[in-house]
Amino acid sequence: MRRNVFQAIADPTRREILNMIAHQSLNVNSVAENFDVSRTAIYKHLKLLEECGMVTVTQKRSRAHV
Repeated sequence: MRRNVFQAIADPTRREILNMIAHQSLNVNSVAENFDVSRTAIYKHLKLLEECGMVTVTQKRSRAHV
């Protein structure tokens, strides 16, 4: 299911995640440590961004990278 891109970027946390990963590939833990929310919450944000086609999450040596 393709999500609405505008709804995805309406959230300030998702905009900040996009800003962070626009400059370099980061693992999920590196992204999560910049926010006062759980890693699970960051995964949910990333999943929505991935469903919109805005990010690609890959597995590298047992870690998810965006």
